[in-house]
Amino acid sequence: MAVLRPFAAVRPVPELAERVAALPYDVMNSQEARRMVEGNPYSFLHVDRAEVDLDPSVDPYDPQVYRKAEANLQNMQREGVLFQDEAPCYYLYRQEMDGHAQTGVVGCASIDDYLENHIKKHELTRPEKEEDRIRHVDACSAHTGPIFLTCRPHAWVGQTVDAWTRSHAPVYDFTAEDGIRHTVWVVDEPETMAGLEQTFREIPDFYIADGHHRAASAVKVGQMRRESRGSYSGEEEFNFFLAVLFPSDQLSIWDYNRVVADLGGLSEEEFLEKTGERFTVTPLAGMEKPAEKHAIHLYLGGKWYRLQAKPGTFREDDPVERLDVSILQQNLLAPVLGIGDPRTDKRIEFVGGIRGLEELVRLVDGGMAAAFAMYPTTLEDLMDIADSGKIMPPKSTWFEPKLRSGLFIHLIP
Repeated sequence: MAVLRPFAAVRPVPELAERVAALPYDVMNSQEARRMVEGNPYSFLHVDRAEVDLDPSVDPYDPQVYRKAEANLQNMQREGVLFQDEAPCYYLYRQEMDGHAQTGVVGCASIDDYLENHIKKHELTRPEKEEDRIRHVDACSAHTGPIFLTCRPHAWVGQTVDAWTRSHAPVYDFTAEDGIRHTVWVVDEPETMAGLEQTFREIPDFYIADGHHRAASAVKVGQMRRESRGSYSGEEEFNFFLAVLFPSDQLSIWDYNRVVADLGGLSEEEFLEKTGERFTVTPLAGMEKPAEKHAIHLYLGGKWYRLQAKPGTFREDDPVERLDVSILQQNLLAPVLGIGDPRTDKRIEFVGGIRGLEELVRLVDGGMAAAFAMYPTTLEDLMDIADSGKIMPPKSTWFEPKLRSGLFIHLIP
């Protein structure tokens, strides 16, 4: 079973929610963050990327950045930009993008569930990225960005969420500058909260959809505080971390495409010939997204091609090997182009599907050698891999829309 319990969130006053809400800290660099906060003293980036309030010469990982984050968070509470609910609640968070809506329950997940693998992972984390958020969470004594969790659908939870959103007014409802609508309801009725909490305990496992580094960092801060306290009951807030749990049938994973800088010394004709050894290569009339698994679209020399993986090039019974990103890596990128580790090889770039195939064309026409448009990984793929205890290849999933930071903050005093 897994735990998702209510908590007393620190959150924006309604009239400032739109100005406080910010994109996650890790989808931008410092320069972009500085531009985003221009003219907006309420942006939560003043907490999540506090270097924006320091001289540009200051390293984003300098200790004074974390001290500034703590000070900015306290100032936002002191000045009435943020306030804390008087009692624990659940929160419902709906996002609408291009006609698609997804509604999740905001609460606090257990670090013990994470440690005992009732919160399942599918991605490796990098120590330096973990260390940054460990220092940030520890300095602020708060989780400032929610972890994006999913689970297989539960009928009663879905019915309860639908009924609450139909019968109660939201506390926030705004459309951000990127056109994504964000709506939040507070669930504060004791019987409904108790029913939700008990039902979540009947769900065997949660899965991290996005936010592996934030989750790992929150857990490690919780462990640090356990150690420093010497004794603890398990009910202290540092034993839990901020999360939004969405049913998997409401989510969609976008394609995560690849662009390579060169063909490893091959001409375009030689590259297509080599590609044909593992894939059936078919010219396409024009630009189009792959319509099914195991069909990858290649843009090369101003033309589009369909690459259909040949039988025997992958194991259908292996949840990792049957991913299209694995098929491409094992049959083309590594053996033909010599790109053995896509995490570190500077000859490959990754392009989120939200940027469209036009971005692939732009990059290749602008000097890159070739682009590969992928069929998106599915939620079932993700959960099958996590259930098997395996790890996805890098850059396998791209989730949209991104959860906004600053709408819910979980204090861990």
